[in-house]
Amino acid sequence: MEHPYLIFVKLFEAIGLGHFAHTYPHVVYTWVVMILLITAGFFATKSISLVPTHMQNLFELIVSGIEDFMVDITGEEGRWLFPIAATVFIYVFIGNLIGLVPGFFPPTANLNTTLSCALVVVVFTHVIGIKYHGVKYIKHFLGPVWWMAPLMLPIEIIGHGARILSLTFRLFGNMMGHEIVLGILFGLAGAFFAPLPIMALGIFVAFVQGFVFFLLSVIYFSSAMEHAH
Repeated sequence: MEHPYLIFVKLFEAIGLGHFAHTYPHVVYTWVVMILLITAGFFATKSISLVPTHMQNLFELIVSGIEDFMVDITGEEGRWLFPIAATVFIYVFIGNLIGLVPGFFPPTANLNTTLSCALVVVVFTHVIGIKYHGVKYIKHFLGPVWWMAPLMLPIEIIGHGARILSLTFRLFGNMMGHEIVLGILFGLAGAFFAPLPIMALGIFVAFVQGFVFFLLSVIYFSSAMEHAH
């Protein structure tokens, strides 16, 4: 989808990097999301106190809510996975959300971004499995009895590959679809008569897609920690 005006792409043009920015807007806006999150985290933790500020209250609410939900799924043993699980959720949510701002492009509406996130989750799932079970982690792929291994191994490999495709295309498809719908409605209604109900629905879509990506990631992490049956 061609965007008529992207603020940070124009800024890159001004410094002579217009070709890069037009070719990889998802990379540019990934950097924007990273800067936003790092800046927000800096100000939220700059002056932590027993009497929290509004920013500290907001971040504590977000962090504790994500952590409690994740621990309900994985148990206390999975608490150490909180940093990567929370990062996945917050990054995907904000990456979805900035697409609602005129002049911004959601990096999650690009297949490369969603694929990279999916690869991180699935690869880390196997890192967890090896960490907890060592060489015995292979039993997760061989089935309950030895004579089923030739059948179960290719099925499990296909299944784990399907996880990558599922995470990648679910997020990409929903966000790109939402971008296309918004673009059409903006073209029909004009920038000053934007379809506000659709944009409000976009906030809900951004949250749901971030939550689904986070939930599936946590489920995958939890399954890797379990013993093979």
